[in-house]
Amino acid sequence: MNKNYFLKNLSIFILACLAFFAVSCKKESKSNGGNNVVTPVATPTKIGFYAAEQVVVDTAIYRVLLEPITQIGTQAINYDLVFDTGSGGLVIDANGVIPPAMITKSGFNFTTDSVVVNGITITNQTNMIEYGDDNATTDKVYGNLAYADVKIGDQNGNITVKRLPFFLYYKAVDSKGNEFPAHDFDVFGVAPEYDITFANNAYITSPFSYFDPGNGLTKGFKIDAVPAANFSNQGTWVSAVTLGLTSADLNSGGYSFTQLSFTQGEGYLPILSGTLNYGGKNIATKMLFDSGTEPYSYLEDNTATNTSAVLLPLNTPVSVSTTSGFNYSFTTLAIDNLAYVENPKYSGSDISVLSLDYFLNNSYLIDFADNKLGLKSN
Repeated sequence: MNKNYFLKNLSIFILACLAFFAVSCKKESKSNGGNNVVTPVATPTKIGFYAAEQVVVDTAIYRVLLEPITQIGTQAINYDLVFDTGSGGLVIDANGVIPPAMITKSGFNFTTDSVVVNGITITNQTNMIEYGDDNATTDKVYGNLAYADVKIGDQNGNITVKRLPFFLYYKAVDSKGNEFPAHDFDVFGVAPEYDITFANNAYITSPFSYFDPGNGLTKGFKIDAVPAANFSNQGTWVSAVTLGLTSADLNSGGYSFTQLSFTQGEGYLPILSGTLNYGGKNIATKMLFDSGTEPYSYLEDNTATNTSAVLLPLNTPVSVSTTSGFNYSFTTLAIDNLAYVENPKYSGSDISVLSLDYFLNNSYLIDFADNKLGLKSN
């Protein structure tokens, strides 16, 4: 579910897989009455998500990764949010989180600068987020900046992030203005971008960026491949996310790294440059590997003449390569690896969006310390 970068005028589911390396101890000499104190290197923290799927009306397999949130402030909850590499920040419906009397269709019912309810600080800073792959798929979410301790995960494994800034929303509508049911648009955006900035320069971004992994580890996360066999109609818990990166991850883990650029007010957008190839064409493109987009990929071709999205025929080979040398390819099938081709002039975006299908066979990494994105074929 990528955030609508083009609308900002940019050229644009618990425990992760066991580490295959042995964690060593790092000795640090500290003054303590003449004795050396050994501070061990922390062990990476493992959490995960639920992998769910169903066949929708057009016979395509729709898959989704769902991250459970089980407490916000002092309020115990049980909501599953879309685990999304295409946006940054926790975005959640206020229904079931705060008292119903506080929620109206036009905003939250309080008149002070902020209010604390159920251990959640809700500020009077309002905004709107737009999500979508193109002009025809734009959804809008209206809400306020809020802060609270948030428990990410469930009994399978979890972490708590203290005083996490997040977006508490009171209304979400689709491109035609139809309102979504409560919690239909909850998103757990893990990208290092800022989904929203506010008047006082506050912003929401990846909840993982606020988690301290411990001594000797780099702040960041990796997602191991989530094979299609792990998905089920009810949702299967998959150990695929590791918080805290080791030197092996960053230096000999087999990832192809791209340095992300900072955009004022937007943070580090997970947009890569490279080349798109399909149907004999070789086209320069920007690209986004987006776990929140499914079941279609959206390929932006500025040489295309179509004025609306066109579904590629069966058995069409598609490949992309990044400027850092990573290559990803697939062939369109009847129910998997579906892809639309769009002309950016009509879609409103020049960013090709590669769907959740990428994550079935490949790994993904974000290094928050050095602002790098890593991709790896499995």
